[in-house]
Amino acid sequence: MTKEEILTTLNTQGLIDIVELIEDAETGHLEELELVESVGLLYDETLNKEVIRLLQELGVEIIYVTDDDEEE
Repeated sequence: MTKEEILTTLNTQGLIDIVELIEDAETGHLEELELVESVGLLYDETLNKEVIRLLQELGVEIIYVTDDDEEE
């Protein structure tokens, strides 16, 4: 998916918070993002992968944490 397709899909689904993450990445205000890999950002697995790929292309470092890390 292109960036425009991703943004259109997110806007159509009302996922404005994710659109804002992408905008923050574009402006350099988001440098890293911690995610629980088993959860991700979105329920839609395909869209989730595309958003993460786009964020990485925009220079965001994705840091995966495990459920175990949260208990510490």
